[in-house]
Amino acid sequence: MKGNFRILLAALFAVAFAAYLLYRLLQSWNSHLTDFLKDNSFVTMITGYLTVFLAILVIRYFILMIFSYLEHLDNIKQYELERAKGEPTPKSEEKLPFITIVVPAYNEGLIIKTAIGSLLELDYPHYEVLVVDDGSTDDTYERAQEMINTSDKCIVTVITKANGGKANALNTGMAHAKGDFILNMDGDSRLSSNTLRDCIRHFDDPKIGAVAGNVKVANRDNVITQVQALEYVEGLALSRKAQSYTRSVNIIPGPLGMFRKNALWQVRGYDDDTFAEDCDLTLKLLFEGWHIVYEPRAIAWVESPSRMIDLLKQRYRWTRGILQAIRKHSWSLWKPHKAGVNGYILWYMLFEGVLWPISNVMGNVFFIWVGIKYGVTLLLAFWWLQLSILDVVAAAYCVIVEKEDTILIAYALLFRVFYLLVVDVAKIFASVEELAGTKMSWGKLEREGKL
Repeated sequence: MKGNFRILLAALFAVAFAAYLLYRLLQSWNSHLTDFLKDNSFVTMITGYLTVFLAILVIRYFILMIFSYLEHLDNIKQYELERAKGEPTPKSEEKLPFITIVVPAYNEGLIIKTAIGSLLELDYPHYEVLVVDDGSTDDTYERAQEMINTSDKCIVTVITKANGGKANALNTGMAHAKGDFILNMDGDSRLSSNTLRDCIRHFDDPKIGAVAGNVKVANRDNVITQVQALEYVEGLALSRKAQSYTRSVNIIPGPLGMFRKNALWQVRGYDDDTFAEDCDLTLKLLFEGWHIVYEPRAIAWVESPSRMIDLLKQRYRWTRGILQAIRKHSWSLWKPHKAGVNGYILWYMLFEGVLWPISNVMGNVFFIWVGIKYGVTLLLAFWWLQLSILDVVAAAYCVIVEKEDTILIAYALLFRVFYLLVVDVAKIFASVEELAGTKMSWGKLEREGKL
């Protein structure tokens, strides 16, 4: 625990250094561009906007690291209490609730047997596996049926239905689930063996409506997937751990989320009017007053896009889906007295999904232009250095705390200079086209069978 505290202090010190760089950047602006800014109100406005953006970014990293560390301490205390109880007894095992695992699948024939096979190895006494074939045009249904009666540990049931989309498949699974608790996962995921035990313990608190799992990249075989592995550890896990401290995780990931069945029924399950049904459902649960936490030890290994074009399509869809979900609950943006903390959650999602990508692209273009036109390349250096320090610090902190592969830290610079910039351009296009009402399709990712 002392070691983790030292890591936190080092990380916060580095973030403070990034704040100092912001101060130096402002000094450079004043000393090099004062005369120019006086005569150019548009550039003055951009300069002011980017200054505010950078300040918010530094504050964001401070808050996320502190809250994630506090949540980390709470988890350690809970784990120590569990160890103090000793090994589970037959009587305590019998008291564990029955869980239904729902696996929606559409054209997952290449990997569906691997996914189901991993579920048969889970360390839990009472559960069933329910596969919902959503009208696949490949051999998903036949391959899934091959897994029936292959285990004495749990029952595997395969349902086939006409294609109706992922939300419809998940609702079908919910309707057929025998358990009072439902774990929803993607057909392209593989779960860690401890997943059910580590998720179900949170439901001892009757206010907990759902538990978000920890998603990690399985196919780390090229630069693109390695950078995504870092993004999942730094960007997604850090935020969820910090949000979990306030019991308000804003997105339960599709690859791994466990729910109270009655909470799902209360919000009428998943809606099919967005391209981010997991985000939409999470917001519905939060607005009904349910608490949502994050369990870092419950891991879902997923196959991520290994080609840039597939990655951009995925992030385009995610961005539009999140914006659609925010729009459904947009009233809370303007009525914080009624929405409470959920209103701030939506503002945070807008910042990360829209304002951050715009600011990142704008900042790079602006400082490159200033550097070329006025020879002030120091400004661009300060911009990249500050953001890179924040990324490297966050990457190092998350990798060490989560005991991840340290090689991921080396990808932090590539993450900032190239990866995020390209992905943010796709997010901007998604935001503009969502605002314009441009039609889009789901755009399913073709699997490579690397799970």
